[in-house]
Amino acid sequence: MSNVHDTAYPVLPAEVSDDELRAVYTPSAVEIRFVGGLFRQAPTRVLILTQLKLLQRLGYMPLVSDVPSAIIEHVCTVLGARPLPRTTLTRYDRSGSKSRHQKILREYARILPLDASTHERLVSWAANAARTKAELPDIINVLLEELVRHRYELPPLATLSRIASQARSQLNETIYLAFTEALDEPLRARLDELFQARAGRTAWDELKREPKRPGPREVASFLKHIQAMSELADGLPPAPDILSVPKRMQLVTEARALDIHEMRALKPAKRYTLAVLFVFSQLQKALDDVAEIFIKTVRNLESTAKLRLEQYRLRHADQLQSLVSQFRDVLHILQDDELPAAARIERMRVALNDDPDSVLVQCNEHIAQAGNHTFPFLLAPYQKLRSLLFQCLDILSVKSSSQDDALLKALDWLKQFRSSRREYLLLSEADLAQLRLDWIPEKWEKCVFPDGRSSRLLHRKYFELCVFSQLMRELNSGDVYVEHSDQFDDPREHQVSWDEFRDELPRYSELVDFPVDGSAFVRQLKDELSALADAVDAAFPENDHVEIGEQGLILHKLEKKPDPPNMELIDQAITASMRPVSILDILTETEQWLDLHKFFGPLSGFEAKVDEPRKRFITTLFCYGCNLGPTQTARSVKNLSRKQVAWLNLRHVTEERLDKAIVKVINAFNQFTLPKFWGSGSRVSADGTKWNLYEQNLLSEYHIRYGGYGGIGYYHVSDKYIALFSHFIPCGVHEAVYILDGLIKNTSDVQPDTVHGDTHAQSAPVFALAHLLGINLMPRIRDVKDLVFYKADRRRRYKNIESLFRASIDWALIERHFADMLRVAISIKAGRMTPSTILRRLGSESVKNKLYFAFRELGRVVRTMFLLRYINEPDMRRTIHAATNKSEQFNDFAKWLMFGGDVIAENLRHEQRKVIKYNQLVANMVILYNVQWMSRRLKELQAKRHPINAEVLQALSPYRREHINRLGSYLLDLQRKVPPLDPSIDFAFESAA
Repeated sequence: MSNVHDTAYPVLPAEVSDDELRAVYTPSAVEIRFVGGLFRQAPTRVLILTQLKLLQRLGYMPLVSDVPSAIIEHVCTVLGARPLPRTTLTRYDRSGSKSRHQKILREYARILPLDASTHERLVSWAANAARTKAELPDIINVLLEELVRHRYELPPLATLSRIASQARSQLNETIYLAFTEALDEPLRARLDELFQARAGRTAWDELKREPKRPGPREVASFLKHIQAMSELADGLPPAPDILSVPKRMQLVTEARALDIHEMRALKPAKRYTLAVLFVFSQLQKALDDVAEIFIKTVRNLESTAKLRLEQYRLRHADQLQSLVSQFRDVLHILQDDELPAAARIERMRVALNDDPDSVLVQCNEHIAQAGNHTFPFLLAPYQKLRSLLFQCLDILSVKSSSQDDALLKALDWLKQFRSSRREYLLLSEADLAQLRLDWIPEKWEKCVFPDGRSSRLLHRKYFELCVFSQLMRELNSGDVYVEHSDQFDDPREHQVSWDEFRDELPRYSELVDFPVDGSAFVRQLKDELSALADAVDAAFPENDHVEIGEQGLILHKLEKKPDPPNMELIDQAITASMRPVSILDILTETEQWLDLHKFFGPLSGFEAKVDEPRKRFITTLFCYGCNLGPTQTARSVKNLSRKQVAWLNLRHVTEERLDKAIVKVINAFNQFTLPKFWGSGSRVSADGTKWNLYEQNLLSEYHIRYGGYGGIGYYHVSDKYIALFSHFIPCGVHEAVYILDGLIKNTSDVQPDTVHGDTHAQSAPVFALAHLLGINLMPRIRDVKDLVFYKADRRRRYKNIESLFRASIDWALIERHFADMLRVAISIKAGRMTPSTILRRLGSESVKNKLYFAFRELGRVVRTMFLLRYINEPDMRRTIHAATNKSEQFNDFAKWLMFGGDVIAENLRHEQRKVIKYNQLVANMVILYNVQWMSRRLKELQAKRHPINAEVLQALSPYRREHINRLGSYLLDLQRKVPPLDPSIDFAFESAA
């Protein structure tokens, strides 16, 4: 049965504060008159009113003898009655009067009793919830929501737990049966071969293979692996409609965690189901990997060509003189009419150092350098990677997401010349009739068409490179997609239908503060931009923080706000008073406050629970959150083996469960008063930091800005200093793509509506999507003079800031595509897609994707309004700077806690993502611990009349580390008495926050 604390089931409080007694358990005058009109005896009225208040508070009426005495005494005081002895309460629970009284209370409170029809409805609700909820407590919470919504009295938790468990079991059996019945004997035999024991890696282990760092040999091997997976998946039954995405993810996660022996121990129906789903999941992920390999290979080719161009410029700065001299000598020879033709050719060869091919290569390189073109520098590295790129495209089934499939037709035509060694291809009449080549960018024309676009002659290698380059960009923009992929699938599949869009539009309009009609939206936005520009122009002469010089807009550096006079004294006093503690002790205390280990049960939900779950969880959290690794953790923490540490991470821990634990820590932190001095919780800052990875990993990539190989830990940090969400993303991906995901996925009590980011967040499509989602995007701006301000009306002239504006807004474009943009926003709100899904596709310009231009145009409006405020309001700049500083401080604090090593040792991507979330959970738990003890110490210092005021509290930070011992021998002591978590600590002065 589920523990009551794992669910939202309301329970009697162990202790009741005076404020709660007055606010919750005080009968109103109307209630007292109602009960007094029916019953004259004071004890009876006390008992009935107590049950009424409990029914209103809990949704059910527990045994009166179990009710805390403080509640009953409070009701007695309100009625002026004498306290009731415990024997009276026990006798009442056994009496027949109780059921009659409760019937009266249900009718008065309009609460429906439970009956047979209610049980049927519970079974139906549980069956529907089981399709989308994998965890038993989540199903129970859905039942509680439905019961409350329909005003039913809540049954015992054991009843709800039994109904939820049966619903989940029945759903699982239905899913298993659907897969098993769809498998014939040959398909079952094919799956059984996965679990045949053999020397070395089994087929089941090989199915879990992850690609290493892309290289010709590794990719060729991985492509063979994918081909084998495709053959394995051929003919396997698709997932039944009853299988939802969350349920599929839960079953795939369970399959990944099981080894061959555990799979063979399962009953056949479940084994086949897990195997089929895992094969499809791995194949889908592998297709993403191949598309990623293709994109990275082409992108690296272009980067290599740019690098070689720069090297050429440095190395051959004086080569022009040599080439001109040789050309002059050749011209002299050509003008010498007395020489016979053969002698003339011979002398020209001598003038070219008997190596005309080399001189031709130098000429091409110089032409490329002179025209700032990298194309001639692509050919040499491309020669080694050509076969790899074609192999990638052999695996991928690429389709167009629009009616324009000219690029894909060119790709198909090109494949027939894959083995050709000809340098040039001559287009036939049939080729010209089938191929449209207007998609070729202008910069490629001279290379692809050596005799001009009107000729039939194509340079084969340049044409291949042009096709691959465009294909890379269209994969990123979503103009083409990969069938059966995840990241690169058809973007249209993620959007709500137009019928659903129309149904959801009224609800969406209630959430946003702008019209959902295109013309009204444009009119309002145009008026806002015009009014804001007028206001900034009028105030510009008095604005001492900004000026427009010869180089453009100049923002003056803001003066740093000085620390309060008593800040250093109080900070030192806190540091001196906080007892030294090990990191393991902090995790132990915080875990005992919050019981986080209860989130991490068996993946299937049916296995026997582990012994000493709290100890195992704390050790696993310490292991992966501090990057010690299982072996070192087993050495440092006694009585646990390496296998036990790694086993819990593999079998009980998922990213979703780590997120739930993180949310619980955030909610506990948010109950304290101290964080309210640091921020309102309405703002969040997003920033990334590089984590080192092994180079032999697909996610690992060299990052120019950070230096070295690795991935990016991307965190959303509240203005209250605690991290709300985290991602782990490749270095090559723009961080701004993920800036909105953290707000959409955040389920904690801290719900910000403003997001700050570093300069990467300046993208116009990001501004547009944030605006449509009701999110206020306020990034830190660098090089503001290079950004373009847009006018609402190109005819408008400004007295002081006219030079800032370089273009005007195309309002007709926004209005024309407004419904399409709203459809994207509603799809995100409905959970069909994440903001990063669409922003990744809006990150590169695409002439085919009209939605890109509409988002860009809307983003220009929103960004211009933000920039106008940015230059006009110094306090906004201070706020942004303070928020982004908190992100940077959190990144440093999280890395400090990751003291086990500089490199994330896990080489599987889902495990790497878990390590980042482990580390965030550890950091948040330390922050919660620090806030608890800082609050205690500050209260003690205030009681001793130390000069503590709101300004001092605002200047403090929970990223304290002086009292924490990270290294040495660790003692995991679960018997040590831990002071309770006390968020009620307040401070005796008027709060400026």
